[in-house]
Amino acid sequence: MDASHSREGERRVTLVLDAARGAAAVNIGLLLALIGIWVQTYREIRAPFTLGSILFATFLLAENVVALWFYFTAPAMPVLAVEVMMVLQILETVGISVLTYFTWK
Repeated sequence: MDASHSREGERRVTLVLDAARGAAAVNIGLLLALIGIWVQTYREIRAPFTLGSILFATFLLAENVVALWFYFTAPAMPVLAVEVMMVLQILETVGISVLTYFTWK
């Protein structure tokens, strides 16, 4: 492999990692907003479902914090692994965004 292919591959991995980092950061912000809304709702109605939603979102928040930390500190990874992690992170962002939209309505 010549130097130009190597640099192109490194740029691709960097771009994919940046997308995964961005998605994880968005997820963290959305989850914090959801938790805030649900805590207020739980204080008013004390519904078990709302408490379960708070706990679920808290674990998902922890997962995203760890993922974001990992994306900044991980050693070099195979390109395929980085791409799959980015796709999963973006799918999670879409799901959390939908949940946030309907929670806010």
